[in-house]
Parts: sequence; structure tokens; C-alpha cells
Amino acid sequence: MSRARTRGPDKKSPAPESRPRPLWPSARVWVTLASLAAAVALVRAGWLETLFGTLIDGAVRNIITLILSFSGLVALVSWFLRESGHPRRTKWTVAGILAALVAAAVATLRIERVSGDLVPEFAWRWQPSPDFLLERKGASPAPAAATPAWEATAADVPRFFGPAGTGTVDVALDADWEARPPREVWRRPIGAGWGSFATCGDHAVTLEQRGPEEVVACYALADGTEEWVVAVAARHQTVLGGVGPRSTPAIHDGIVYTAGATGWLHAIDGATGRVVWKKNILDDLGIDPEAHALAVAWGRAGSPLVVDDLVVVPGGGPRADGPVALVAYDRADGTRRWTAGDRQVGYASPIVVTLAGRRLIVSGNEGEVAGYDPADGATVWRCEWPGHSNSDANCSQPVFLDDRRFLLSKGYGLGAALFRIATADAVPWTVEEVWRNNGLLKTKFTSAVLHGAHAYGLSDGILECVAVADGRRAWKGGRYGQGQVLRAGDLLLVQSEPGEIVVLDADPTAARVRARLAALDGQTWNNPCLAGERLLVRNAAEAACFIVPLRGAAEERVAAVRDGR
Repeated sequence: MSRARTRGPDKKSPAPESRPRPLWPSARVWVTLASLAAAVALVRAGWLETLFGTLIDGAVRNIITLILSFSGLVALVSWFLRESGHPRRTKWTVAGILAALVAAAVATLRIERVSGDLVPEFAWRWQPSPDFLLERKGASPAPAAATPAWEATAADVPRFFGPAGTGTVDVALDADWEARPPREVWRRPIGAGWGSFATCGDHAVTLEQRGPEEVVACYALADGTEEWVVAVAARHQTVLGGVGPRSTPAIHDGIVYTAGATGWLHAIDGATGRVVWKKNILDDLGIDPEAHALAVAWGRAGSPLVVDDLVVVPGGGPRADGPVALVAYDRADGTRRWTAGDRQVGYASPIVVTLAGRRLIVSGNEGEVAGYDPADGATVWRCEWPGHSNSDANCSQPVFLDDRRFLLSKGYGLGAALFRIATADAVPWTVEEVWRNNGLLKTKFTSAVLHGAHAYGLSDGILECVAVADGRRAWKGGRYGQGQVLRAGDLLLVQSEPGEIVVLDADPTAARVRARLAALDGQTWNNPCLAGERLLVRNAAEAACFIVPLRGAAEERVAAVRDGR
């Protein structure tokens, strides 16, 4: 008889004691958050530039900061929902509140605009853009009585970037604005846009966006009264680039030439506001507007150039037979005369210069700067200058030191370089690089100006002085944002991005601020216009005119012009 194996009662092994989940983040979470915070501090302090060169500008720093901050928030919320010991009801309540806040923000807010460093400005979704609130008049009727033709004066600024297109005006300012402060003559609301004023005699012209219409508006310099308006049904608007046209009119022999953001080119009689001729450049060149808008993401910004009997403007693409950099039209009737180049347009404006004894049209295009023969548009020389018109765009004007050397500058990590026409015996000419420094003159939406042997410009928003011969930095200081610079004699007028005008000496030994003027309030990417004693400023919401003090003989000359003596 087998013995039965006796077993005691079954006993279950005791379950390991469950550990309570913490109510506060663990050390691992705190280390993650501290690491992200340290990374943000290093980014803001500019350490990435030390590690990776100068590829990190203000906009990129802000993007990296946003990504790191968002990562920290996600890490904290993820720990709270998945690992914390808070009751499930509390977790669902917090998750619901966060989702509701995000949904409410998306439903009620829109990005009205972003700064040059990609800092957004929000507005309520039901609040219309300010340009929709302006009165839309359509084209002004022709005057009933005969109107005298416009007559040019020595004080005129008839084009973009000064009378010669070099960012310089021959005006002797008195910078003692404490003793003789500028006097505001008028201020008025204005349609959106990033262009400047062009002047002729007692008149100032600019381009604006007023709701669904792109308009050319003429104002009386004396009091800001609107004299005439020419409107066309067109609207340019992007989140990053903002609203409205971004070019400046050109005035020649009393005719106003304007190039809009979507491709409209106008020739307008300044005295009457009558349209002499107009055409859409994209239609004329066979360019698909939607494809062009993707390729030239920030809107057509090149201002017209009047040379001989032509008006020359950027061309564009894509086209069936390839893009063209420039197109020239007959000033009298708008007949197309020639096209030039084979690159997509950039955001600079064509200018006329004399190089190696030859008069040329120079244009900054996508990925290059090139010179063309005004007679037929033939390419004489080209210089590679990297950039894409839907990302790291070429916006800055080339700066010519003499008839052989020119300075190029831009943001997006490229910096500045000096080039020289090495040989001009045969076409194409040979261009050689003299020096390059991607840490200098990182001009993003602005251009450098020349005074003597030095160039001055806003380098990622900070004013900088550079010796052009060898690329040495003389000084750097003063944060003005992505604004603009104009030279008046031996002074610099800096239009800051927040709207203030700052006057400094154009002096390579030091950055000396001489005067300040709270000219505008709000984002200002527009170039100032100094026509004699009248300083015209504008942004996307308002325009103003100031009488600024001049020195001695300059003041007498301007008074004589004003009084007709």
C-alpha cells in the first residue's frame, strides 16, 4: 500500500508590495527639463554660433527655442498623464483643459504678422486686417481742369533706395535734435505694404494694400492729402511675409512707374493720376501665378528701374522656356523690348552702374548677381551668390566700391563677400572673390550703405561697420531689429523694426548715437525717404512726414527750392 504524499494547504506567494506613484516629477524628469532649459539658455546666449559657425540667426534661434520649450512642455505633460500618481479623474480634467485651451486658441486667434526674427503677433479671427478698414475708392477721376505737369527738383527722391539707388542722399542734416527737434507735419492711416515713398516736387507716391485692392496712392507732401489713387484687383498676403506690395515707385519725366507684389506694372501720369498703360508681367511672360507664388514666396519686391527709354523690372518663372531675371518695356507704350538672364527673380531691385568703363544693369537674382547690357539684355557677367526665393532669399542690394569691386551681403548664414571684375576683355567677364566672411553684414531684409572705406548695415538686427578692403569689423553695436539704413552725408539714419528713427555718425571709430525720434509705432520694414528737409516714414498701418533740421547752406538751398527761388 503506497503511502499517500501529504501536502499542506496551498499558500499563494505574497504579491510584491505595489509602489505608490509619485505626485511630483522624478529626478529623471527634472534632469530632462533642466537640460532643455540649459539648452535654451545656450541658444539665447549665442553658443550655437560658436559651435556651428554663424549659421544661426535670430529667427533660427527663436525656432530652436520654441522647439526646445515645446519639448519640455510635452515631457512634463507626458509624465503627468502616464506616470504620476494623481487620480485618473484629475489627469482627464487637466488633459481636457489643455485640449480646450488649444482648441480655443485655434478657433479665436490668427497670426496677424511675424517679426523679422519670426516672433508672431496675434489678432482675433473676427477682427479684420487693418487694411480692410480703409476706404476703397477705386481709380480717382481725372481732374476737370488742366493740371500742370510735374517738375523735378533737386530735393526729389524719385526711386527706391535714394536718388542713385545706393542708399545715400546728399542732405546735410543737423543732428542736434534736442536743440532743434524734428517737427511732425502730418500723420495718416495707410494701406499695408513694405515699400517706401518716391517723391517729385510737392508729391509723394507709394504702393498700398487696401482690402482686395492693390493701389498706387499719391499724397501732397505739404499736408498728406490724398491727391489720386489707382487701384487694381489684386492682393498679396502670406503669414511670414505679411500683407501688400513691397516695392517702391520710380518717377521719371512726371510719369510714375510701379511694380506690384502680384505682377501688375503701371505707368501713371503723376499730374492727373491717369493710367498711361498697364500690364500684368506674369501674363505677358506666360508665367503660372500659383507656381510663381510658390517659387517667389514673399511676393515680388523689385522696384522699377528707368533707363534710357526703358522701364526694367524683374521677370520671373516658371515658364515653358525657363525663367527670366529681367524684362524691359518701352516707357512710352509698354511694348516688351527684351528679356534678360535665365534665373528666377530675387528680392533686390535692378540698378544702373558703370563697370570697367561699360554701363550695365545689375540685378540680384535667385542664386546670383549679374550684369546685363541695357541695349538688348545680353548677359555680360555673373557672380554666383547662393539663395532661393522661397527660403534663404537674396534681398540685399549690391554695393559698388568703384568700377571693378562690389560688396554682396545677406542673412541666412551667408554673410558678406567682396568681389572684383578681374578681366573685362571678352564676354562673359571674369569675376573673382577677394574675401568672404559669413559672420559679417548678415543683412536679411536690408542693405548695407557705403561711406568712405567702410560699409554700414544691420547684421542680423545689430548695426555693424566693416572695412570693405579686407573685411575687418570696425565695430558692432545697437540692436535695431530687421529695419533699414539710409546715409545722409556723414550721418546714418536707422529705421528700427519697432519704428524708431535713430541718427548715428557714419564713423568707423565708434557707434555714436546723435539723436532719436519716435517716428512710428509698430513693425516697420520700410525704407525711410529723406527728400530735402522732409523725412517720410511709413509701415503697414500709418505714414508720417517730419521737417528735420538741416545745416547752414543746405537749409538755405532747400528753402530756395521750396519757395521757388
